[in-house]
Amino acid sequence: MTPPPSPARILVIEDEEALRLALADALAAEGYTVLTAADGVAGEELALSSAPDLVLLDLMLPRRDGFEVLRSIRRERTALPVLILSARGEEWDRIQGFEYGADDYLVKPFSMRELLLRVGALLRRAGAAEPGRSARGRARFGEVEVDFAGYSLVRGRTRHGLSRRELELLRFFLDHPGQVLARNRILDEVWGRDAFPTPRTVDTHVLKLRKKIEERPERPRHLLTVHGVGYKFSPEGEDGA
Repeated sequence: MTPPPSPARILVIEDEEALRLALADALAAEGYTVLTAADGVAGEELALSSAPDLVLLDLMLPRRDGFEVLRSIRRERTALPVLILSARGEEWDRIQGFEYGADDYLVKPFSMRELLLRVGALLRRAGAAEPGRSARGRARFGEVEVDFAGYSLVRGRTRHGLSRRELELLRFFLDHPGQVLARNRILDEVWGRDAFPTPRTVDTHVLKLRKKIEERPERPRHLLTVHGVGYKFSPEGEDGA
C-alpha cells in the first residue's frame, strides 16, 4: 500500500515573535508541518536546506532583509512559492516584491483566514500536498521517495533538501535506468553545452546525492560507478562500487 503523502512544509520567516508563533499555530492547526526562523540568515538557510513547500517571508528582517533572502531562494528554487508578509503596503513595495520573484503579497495587518486561503491556493498551484490531498511530481525507488515540486527526497524517515542541480541530476538518472552514462554526456545533458564544468563536477554532485539516497554511501546500491566511464543508476539496487 502506498503511504499517504506528507503534509506540506511551510517555512515562516518572521522576526516579530508574537506573529511568528500565531502563524505557526494557525498553520499547524490546519495540518501543515511548520518551520520557523526569526531572521534573514536563518531563514535563508532553512529555505535552501529543509525543502519547504512554501515560504511566508517578512521583508524587514534582522541580519538579512527579505529581498536578499528572496533573491537567494530564486537562484536555487525557481518554483518554490513565496508569500510576502509586510507592513510596507505601498504600490512600489508590492511591485518590487513581485519583480524580485514573490508569488503573492499580503499587507499587515491581515486576517488569518485570508492568509490560509492564499496559502492553500499557492500550494494547489505548485502541486504540493495540502492536508487531505495527494501531491504530484513524485518518483519512488527502493526506500526513497523524490518530491520534484518540493526539491526534496525522503529516505526512511529522513527528509533531505535538494539543490536545483542535484534535482536535475537525479531526474536524469531516473530517466535512464540501467544505462551506463558517461560523465561528458551527463555534463552536456544536465549542465548544458554552453556551461564549462569539468567531469569532477559530476563526481562531486554524485557524492552529494549518494549521501542522501544511499543507506551506506560508501557502498552504493543505486548510484553505481562504472570505472573509467561514468555512472549507472539502478532503481532496484545492486552491489557496486
